[in-house]
Amino acid sequence: MLLTTARLTMAPLSEHDVDAFTEYRQDPDVARYQSWGTDYSRADAERLVDDQRDGQVPSPGNWLQLAVRETSSGRLLGDLALHRLDDQPDTFEVGVTLARSSQGRGIASEALSALLCFLFDHEHAHRVVAFCDSRNTPVARLLASAGFRQESRQVDADWSKGEWTTLDGHALLASERDPARR
Repeated sequence: MLLTTARLTMAPLSEHDVDAFTEYRQDPDVARYQSWGTDYSRADAERLVDDQRDGQVPSPGNWLQLAVRETSSGRLLGDLALHRLDDQPDTFEVGVTLARSSQGRGIASEALSALLCFLFDHEHAHRVVAFCDSRNTPVARLLASAGFRQESRQVDADWSKGEWTTLDGHALLASERDPARR
């Protein structure tokens, strides 16, 4: 699977990404609202890369992490998470994580937009969902700007990193897509 934009190339993570991937996953600011902690290890990253060697759109119930690279330099900027839900047809979950040095430059928006176009136009997605900690306002803004609507709030529903957290659910249907975004 390969996606490209004017500035970015998105493809499955490879062995060459392990060190940079591990480094930004260990950053406390990046890990703050994520499911992993700052103890994310190189071995964790190697297992993740090894588990998705085929690099194809995931089968139902599985995940794929796509490296988000700067096309001109090949530098790893972050990653996109792609999950095909196993209990609903044509339904995907997405996530975005960027290294701190890559944030605030429109990279997440550009990468997410490319992934959404791929899912709706090539995979014929009916629905794409995303979840975030309610305190993660940058991600909530990103999702809103990509056309997602917030459709749920699960108050104190997730025990994460020693505290109860509130999760916001966002969704975008194929029928809700703005034709200008395609």
